[in-house]
Amino acid sequence: MDQDLTGGIAVLDFGGQYAHLICRRVRGLGVYAALLPHGTTLAELERAGVSGVILSGGPSSVYAPGAPHADPEIFGGKIPILGICYGYQLMVKAHGGEVAGAGRREYGRSRVRVTEAGGLFEGVDGGGLVAWMSHSDSATKIPPSMEVLAASDGSPYAAVRLSGGEQYGVQFHPEVSHTEKGERLLSNFVLGVCGAERKWSMRGFLQRSVEELSKLDGTVLCAVSGGVDSSVVAAILSKAVGARLRCVFIDTGLLREGEKEKVQGVLGRDLGLRVTFIDASDRFLGALEGVADPEEKRRAVGKTFADVFEEFAREEGPFVHLAQGTLYPDVIESGRSTGPAAVIKTHHNVGGLPPGLSMRTVEPLRELYKDEVRELGGLLGLPESALKRHPFPGPGLAVRVLGEVTAEKLGVCRGASRIVEEVLEEDGAYSEAWQAFAYVGDDKVTGVLGDERRYGFQVVVKVVESVDGMTADWSRLDLGTLEKISTRITNEVQGVVAVAYNLSSKPPATIEPQ
Repeated sequence: MDQDLTGGIAVLDFGGQYAHLICRRVRGLGVYAALLPHGTTLAELERAGVSGVILSGGPSSVYAPGAPHADPEIFGGKIPILGICYGYQLMVKAHGGEVAGAGRREYGRSRVRVTEAGGLFEGVDGGGLVAWMSHSDSATKIPPSMEVLAASDGSPYAAVRLSGGEQYGVQFHPEVSHTEKGERLLSNFVLGVCGAERKWSMRGFLQRSVEELSKLDGTVLCAVSGGVDSSVVAAILSKAVGARLRCVFIDTGLLREGEKEKVQGVLGRDLGLRVTFIDASDRFLGALEGVADPEEKRRAVGKTFADVFEEFAREEGPFVHLAQGTLYPDVIESGRSTGPAAVIKTHHNVGGLPPGLSMRTVEPLRELYKDEVRELGGLLGLPESALKRHPFPGPGLAVRVLGEVTAEKLGVCRGASRIVEEVLEEDGAYSEAWQAFAYVGDDKVTGVLGDERRYGFQVVVKVVESVDGMTADWSRLDLGTLEKISTRITNEVQGVVAVAYNLSSKPPATIEPQ
């Protein structure tokens, strides 16, 4: 490892879905954090100048053969450590404790009682906090060198501290927004225990990104979709490479209503960028014909995107680089992190891209989250309407149409989703939601319209609240708003006779249905 982390925090990645979210939370404190491989040695950390180390969660069991482990020397006391979930269990085991499958697994919110205030729990009263748990293993015996700081009904050792040292472990996830006072706990560790330096900012990230991207050789082809991610990428690249940038918008036939017009407005009028529009809807729909499996859909969309860009590059190029608006949630859910992560779903612009592309991929936002990207977009001058627009999946409506993608289901999905967004705008609830849309499958239900029996689609509406997209909670919409959405969809969208509302949070569900 050759990286300068002087005064910052190293997060060792054991493959947990929240690993990079820890970095995001630390950076939110104004401290630089980097996600490093779990095997990074103590010597490497010392050379990098880190102020502290956080061990992430992970999908493995610490006692399983082949499970990832940290360099044993980091537990020697030279650098402050915070172990989270799997990382906490590693710490317990390293100091002679025991970890086993939990008799009572904990997933979701759990009440944690603080038994020893101060230190990590400075500013957290004796009433404790509600924390986000996600584990099937637990520490069953802690070593004499550790003292218990907190407990829950399912975890008698929910938080521990190494006696006389600066090593802490928590079974829960303080980095997840569902954990009360999680930011305070991380601040207590990063700023209090570690004494880290507050010198990270998005303005600094922008400056460094422009400097690095300006070193790119040759021309850059940038895929733009109308969403905030690709718009921010295009804006950064415009500052970095100027006339060597070429923006291309592909109509996949899987887009929201009015997408082309919004792209023309934001990139053309507001940012002054030249955009080439390609209608490839027939190709995408043809590639999806007969495909029902979600992962196969994503791969089909990714390959078709790559094919269309390759053809454009041959005809209009040469282009050396292909730029994308990939964010870290895309990377982590596709199992492409620095640790042994599990694949949640393949994103078309990560795992969905085929090998052998003639262009080198450029992903300036690969380590950022949506809220950071929006902040970055504000610095670049994107209009508020673009910054606050809800995320839209790269595969488009293909992952909101369950089963095979057909013209009929696409029409239902597109029309119903438009109504959801319109009603939320009218009722002042759009900006409070992270994402709001409708999806549809093959199941049909019986309804009555105009005194006649109708057999038609049941549309499912999903509205969630989130900060970064890694976790999300379903939105408690006003019943009047839900009624308005349901009435408009059944009245205005051909073939729909019923509307349902999805009450699932992430986890255990994901935001998109597929």
